[in-house]
Amino acid sequence: MVQIIYILAFTILSIFAISNLIRSMISLSQNDDRSQRNRSYQNSRRRALPQYAHPELWDTDGNYIDEPLMVIKSINVDDARSKLDALYNSSPNGDK
Repeated sequence: MVQIIYILAFTILSIFAISNLIRSMISLSQNDDRSQRNRSYQNSRRRALPQYAHPELWDTDGNYIDEPLMVIKSINVDDARSKLDALYNSSPNGDK
């Protein structure tokens, strides 16, 4: 009897998961179609503003920031270790 309940619960959960997956795929497809139409409509503009952008992508004046927010510079391991050691030694408890 317990096995039947487990099978029934698993079946119900899998149906919910698959229906959610299908709904997500449909909404992504609709958003992609919408964004392609917006791109063709706003082709004369430099770049289309995102409809739903993260709040960190807007500056204090409310303008969309269209540039990288972080630049990662590649350094070798010895340089990184020396910088971390210098940071550790300059901390208040670094001279133990």
